[in-house]
Amino acid sequence: MKPKTDCALPEARATGLLVRELDDELLVYDLDSHRAHCLNRTAAMIWNRCDGKNTVAQITENVSLMSGSSVPEELILLGLERLKRTRLLKDGVAQINGASALTRRDVLRRLGVGAAVALPLVTSIFAPRAAEAATCKTVGQLCAANAECCSGTCTGCPVSCTVCT
Repeated sequence: MKPKTDCALPEARATGLLVRELDDELLVYDLDSHRAHCLNRTAAMIWNRCDGKNTVAQITENVSLMSGSSVPEELILLGLERLKRTRLLKDGVAQINGASALTRRDVLRRLGVGAAVALPLVTSIFAPRAAEAATCKTVGQLCAANAECCSGTCTGCPVSCTVCT
């Protein structure tokens, strides 16, 4: 059964994101969740067409024109589902019937293994804040401030050095 997509108008988030274009990828850093997302060329083309005005059919047509080959709607639906899961689409985007049921395996089975190159991929990693990523010094190590010590206590020596205690 083909998903009903004629009324869905997906819209990409615009606030709380840092976006950097690379050669064949788009890097998106979510300032709210501190997650970095790498969108491959196909996923980036889909995301860039999500303006809240284009239907899934129009996005499919635009991506097909940009890629120079016919792109099946299932591929676009898979990309939209991944973008929605990573919160790169605005909340309140109309649910596209059947899109959440699509898996990469289903799409590959329907379209053939040759379509694997065109699959929309969104790879995400958690990027901790500086304070969360910092490593602390253990007891006996030289320190410059209490924040550097795992114990939270940095005491002065008779000379000018300080040591974690």
